[in-house]
Amino acid sequence: MDQIKRSGRNLSLRKSLVLYIAAFVVLALALSVMTASLCDGKINAIKASYPIYGEKYYLTNEQGQRLGDGVLISNTPIPYSEHDEHIITFLEVFPIIAAPLFSALCIIAAVSLFYRNRLKKPLAELHTASEKISSNDLDFTIEYNRDDELGQLCRSFEIMRATLAKNFSEIWRQVEERKTLNSAFAHDLRTPLTVLKGHNEMLQASDNPRTRETAVTMGRHISRMEAYISSMSHLRRLEDAQPEYKTVLLQPFLSALYENMEMVCKQNGKRLCLQNSVSASQLWLSMDTDFVTQVSNNLAANAVRYAHDTITLSFSVCDNGLLLSVADDGKGFDKNTLHKAASPYFTEETDRTEHFGLGLYICQLLCEHHGGCLRIENAPVGAKVTAFFKFSAS
Repeated sequence: MDQIKRSGRNLSLRKSLVLYIAAFVVLALALSVMTASLCDGKINAIKASYPIYGEKYYLTNEQGQRLGDGVLISNTPIPYSEHDEHIITFLEVFPIIAAPLFSALCIIAAVSLFYRNRLKKPLAELHTASEKISSNDLDFTIEYNRDDELGQLCRSFEIMRATLAKNFSEIWRQVEERKTLNSAFAHDLRTPLTVLKGHNEMLQASDNPRTRETAVTMGRHISRMEAYISSMSHLRRLEDAQPEYKTVLLQPFLSALYENMEMVCKQNGKRLCLQNSVSASQLWLSMDTDFVTQVSNNLAANAVRYAHDTITLSFSVCDNGLLLSVADDGKGFDKNTLHKAASPYFTEETDRTEHFGLGLYICQLLCEHHGGCLRIENAPVGAKVTAFFKFSAS
């Protein structure tokens, strides 16, 4: 018996479906035969309840005595009542209707039972697994022990989940090691740079013009290395930062962002245009204003560097979050490197004295920590960067 059960559990889905349908087709046939038999029996019972009309003829012997019970000979039809006529007609038609009806109901029952026994559980397991994987939750297992097609698919999903969990763990370890290495690197370089800076100041005070000129050049590179180390330390702090949500009045906050960007644009000789689609009814919302402000300032700094004349700032609220877009009328991003625009330390500029290519990466980091994202694209004229910040539900 156990072996039969195991064989049934390991049948393929196609064979199982054929087996279910065959079993229920036999059931439909049995029900049809039973129904026809019951209807015939009922018809015969109704007919038997009516008396027999006609004349009897008997056989007689030579003395004229009757032999036997006689034979009924009648040409007169049996007069059924109207009610019984209707019942007999119905009982004659019902088996013809019942056969396809039983077949359809049994096939529906077979498919429903097949779905419940063979499809419902594995599909639920796979649906739950896909939702958890999409939300980066890999702390689960897929349990489905049949050896059919869906069982094989569940095992493949489980292998994929385990592989992803292992890879994520390795990536997380590497990220933590990189952060630790960067922090140690930045810390260990500060002391020799301080010593170099002191000696450089002494060399710049030399009476030899050539020595002073060389010392000035060295000073510029030392300052650049100090700025680079400072950016590494700042970046590590941002990678570990988490938003601190607080409820703010939205319109005044957006006005403050606009005023800050307008000041930056005026200082760089650019014109700022505002497109505010936030309605007056959207008043108090929960967000980290420091995150949004830093992203806005970084996007403004990028825009004024590349814009020819005009920068456009846009605000809107959708999907329970704030959309902040900054567009410029400059040359836009290089199509070949657009996908790398938000990578750390990536820049299209050749002069890295002041800019290390961290602005867009920092913006992306803060948006993601705030439950949103950063979209970078080329507009018909210039470039456009859109930051999305998800509002807190609390």
